[in-house]
Amino acid sequence: MATKAPSPVKSFPENSVEKKTYGLIESLKEFMPIDNDRNRLGYGLVKYLGGEGDAPEILLKSAKIRIVGIEYSELAKKLADGLKEIK
Repeated sequence: MATKAPSPVKSFPENSVEKKTYGLIESLKEFMPIDNDRNRLGYGLVKYLGGEGDAPEILLKSAKIRIVGIEYSELAKKLADGLKEIK
């Protein structure tokens, strides 16, 4: 039995909102050690920037992100400040 090759992954353009948002989250990965949590948060924040999702303060709790070494409110503030630069 043969296994198919994985689907190719297409990266976002360097100046896209998605790339900048996921980059912001990766810069804070010391506070969010689980990769899947960061991906889930990134998806939610991209939706928020598009006018569909919740604000970072709400999203951190509703997405059940595991954080280490920082309070929810502090991390939400860092995310909100970073998102202001992206907009």
